[in-house]
Amino acid sequence: MTTTTSSPNAAALTAALPELREAYAALQAKGLKLDLTRGKPSAEQLDLSNPMLALPGTRSRGESGTDVRNYGGLDGLPELRAIFAQLLDVPVDQLLAGGNASLTMMYDTVAWAMLFGFPESPAPWSREETVRWICAVPGYDRHFSVCEELGIEMITVPMTETGPDAQAVAELVADDPTIKGMWVVPTYANPDGSVVSDDVARALVEMPAAAPDFRILWDNAYALHHLTDVETPTAPVLRLAAEAGNPDRVVMYASTSKITWAGGGVSFLASSPANIAWYKKHLAKASIGPDKVNHLRHAMFFGSADGVREHMRKHREILAPKFRAVTSILAERLGKYGVGEWTDPRGGYFVSLDVVPGTAARVVGLAKEAGIALTPAGATFPYGNDPEDKNIRLAPSMPPLSEITEAMEGVATCVLLAAAEAFAGE
Repeated sequence: MTTTTSSPNAAALTAALPELREAYAALQAKGLKLDLTRGKPSAEQLDLSNPMLALPGTRSRGESGTDVRNYGGLDGLPELRAIFAQLLDVPVDQLLAGGNASLTMMYDTVAWAMLFGFPESPAPWSREETVRWICAVPGYDRHFSVCEELGIEMITVPMTETGPDAQAVAELVADDPTIKGMWVVPTYANPDGSVVSDDVARALVEMPAAAPDFRILWDNAYALHHLTDVETPTAPVLRLAAEAGNPDRVVMYASTSKITWAGGGVSFLASSPANIAWYKKHLAKASIGPDKVNHLRHAMFFGSADGVREHMRKHREILAPKFRAVTSILAERLGKYGVGEWTDPRGGYFVSLDVVPGTAARVVGLAKEAGIALTPAGATFPYGNDPEDKNIRLAPSMPPLSEITEAMEGVATCVLLAAAEAFAGE
């Protein structure tokens, strides 16, 4: 949900410029050192999983009798896959469990497509004269980095409250075989918290694509990260793709990086049987199996899908007050002058803030000089280029609530000062 203020009161802001400069000088004098840059779990959240440190204890075998200390098991531990297959609404035999980072799985998928192509590819993507990719904006900077690293040209489409603009995507892919794929964060998207509706998911898997090997990389990073007691389900995209006759179009990813420990979690990949076979074929050359001891540890800790859900409610109790602080301070401070738009997400890890166009970089710079680190302006757009210079991603998860409040009061002062300078022609 997006909160929109009324039209900016330029006259009031211009008149308040001396007062805002005084407030900013006082902010600088505090000598703050606060960080709202990345969506990391707080220490309090990480502590929720500390019982895993004692697991698996002396147990060394999975339910099927597999010795988890040894090589093999490229699919991952069956009992852990069964838990997350239920949570992600995918068939268990179409789900792989891997290492700690789903980003690695995403990178490997695109890199192997560049090197080898998919089974239906006319040639490896690297042999194509041009490879292009659709990115909904604002979006996730690490997705953009994968494309940039591999020389893939990025094309933007707007993100809406129900997901990427499906009509815009369909028009782009219908006649252009150089467009090989797109990124989608379907549930509580980074940074705006939007949720892909079933209708949008269906449109994306049904639309004709000129590239026979067009892929949607469906990064379900925040599927279980609810901030309210309404636990929004993810669109059943693998089933929709199969029903549409395009079963190979979607590759889904998820992880426990913000559920247990980022450095010691488990990543997941789900897709069609053909895509799973393709991925495992190349993975087998690079790995002799994942960390099944860690898989067993997670399976024992959670016990069931309901165990994961209950664990995530504990996360919500920690996170929800921080997000309420962010949105309430923005409403109180910016609403007075009719400045800005921001999201009030039902889940995920971020608040997306749109400031007066042309001032986002100035806001970030002012905050930095006052000791408040923000994600760089433009980070939510490919190549770091926000054409309107207005979007700022706020990440309130890691600092304690008292620091969130202090940081957001400072951010609000910087937003207002930058707006007042702009309206005054400075």
